[in-house]
Amino acid sequence: MSAPSDIAALNKKLDSLIELIGRAVPAVPAPTDFDLADAFVWHPSPGELNPVAKVNRVDITLLCAVSHVRDLLLDNTRRFARGLPANNALLWGARGMGKSSLVKAAQAAVNTELESNTLKLIEIHREDIESLPKLMAEIKSAPYRFIVFCDDLSFDHDDTSYKSLKAVLEGGIEGRPDNVIFYATSNRRHLLPRDMMENERSTAINPSEAVEEKVSLSDRFGLWLGFHKCSQDDYLDMVRGYADHYGLKLEDGKLRAEALEWATTRGSRSGRVAFQFIQDLAGRMGKALD
Repeated sequence: MSAPSDIAALNKKLDSLIELIGRAVPAVPAPTDFDLADAFVWHPSPGELNPVAKVNRVDITLLCAVSHVRDLLLDNTRRFARGLPANNALLWGARGMGKSSLVKAAQAAVNTELESNTLKLIEIHREDIESLPKLMAEIKSAPYRFIVFCDDLSFDHDDTSYKSLKAVLEGGIEGRPDNVIFYATSNRRHLLPRDMMENERSTAINPSEAVEEKVSLSDRFGLWLGFHKCSQDDYLDMVRGYADHYGLKLEDGKLRAEALEWATTRGSRSGRVAFQFIQDLAGRMGKALD
């Protein structure tokens, strides 16, 4: 008959073994409740979609300096939400001009138009692109429509994850699920640095084929929307739009002078700079931006 001390030691070892097994085999995540929110963030390990209680976005009417591309993306999103054909979209160009803001605003605007909450936004981080097939398997059978959104998407030297993205967008045997569309923003039109393509051209046996293989990634996006640096008039229109929206009362000449001085100290004009000026102005006036 074993002594009590031997049994206690054996139980302790068994508890340690069970704990080690639990660490080695992660728990299966619970199914996502898509009614909790209209936006989610994808975490590939352990494969969870975390709801976002409050999305950081602006009203689509405030994106006045990019009205042409705004209307194009809004129409594409509207058609997708209604189950009609729509394209993956690449929003590329100058920084701070509202690329990511437009994606988030378009999703909210379409849900408001349709008086429903069936269009969901899922953000996937750049470093998690290789987990896209896992995400697609998670959402393809859900009774909702999904915009999978990657902000600031680009690829550098020795980065082969772009091949996974190509397969998921159009080239794979399954293709993109009918209830999923992919939107991405980037400062690069072809998502790859120019010197990377030049290196391929100089070292490949068939230079044109090597470059085509890289450039074909951006071709998977049927809708290309270019964002360019704004003029002084566009910048001031954005400032005035924000000031009116948030009820910041200031004589127009003074508002104009302060906004231009702010842009000069930053060395650039953009939607981001305009909003940063409005934040500073609201703080000085003792008003919250609700």
